Amino acid sequence: MKAAPDPRAVRDASLDELERLGLPLPPPAFPLVWEPGDGVELRATGEIEARVAVLHVVVARCFGMPTEIAMSWLLSSHLVDFVTPPEWQFVAGSKGDHRSFVLHHDAVFALAWVLGLSRHLDPTAPPEDRLMQQMPDLPGGELFDRWRSRALVAPRDAIEAAVLLDLYYCLDWAFQEAEKAGAPVPGEVDSNAIGQRRWGLEWAVVFSGPYHEDPPEWEEVDLSV
Repeated sequence: MKAAPDPRAVRDASLDELERLGLPLPPPAFPLVWEPGDGVELRATGEIEARVAVLHVVVARCFGMPTEIAMSWLLSSHLVDFVTPPEWQFVAGSKGDHRSFVLHHDAVFALAWVLGLSRHLDPTAPPEDRLMQQMPDLPGGELFDRWRSRALVAPRDAIEAAVLLDLYYCLDWAFQEAEKAGAPVPGEVDSNAIGQRRWGLEWAVVFSGPYHEDPPEWEEVDLSV
């Protein structure tokens, strides 16, 4: 666990970036993500890798991966315990909001960045073309452990991830406000993609301090604020 950076200095930099992008700024009382004196770390690398792999299978199901093959891959990779109930219902029975599961591609992008598998997490750009090559080769039957040995992840520094989380926290508000007002947003992504990337960062970055509870499960991440 490291000491988190000064949250107000980080917020000032986030607001400067929103201004540069021509986005609306949140109100003065907009909450900080962490408080002075808090600690920060990333979740365990293996846990993040497992989450990336599960989400990759969920997205693959959206694009036609057969149920039997998806379930067999999760079982053979010993990842069933990492699948959330909504994800299992979708993978096993195609139940749930197909569109919302498709959007998880951007959550995968954020977690790939955390693991060092993506070179950037530019809020104006879509996921890198090479992202799919960095993920488990599902059609080729590459199981989780083999993928891990191939991927050789190099997780980001927790402070770097916290700084980007603060930016995406502000971007999530700004993109939604801009779209509500009918104003243009910069680049090639929309508020849904920004929200998914924030989801990944919120889950992966763990803070400690008097105002932080235990890290949330994937489905418990609160994106309402």
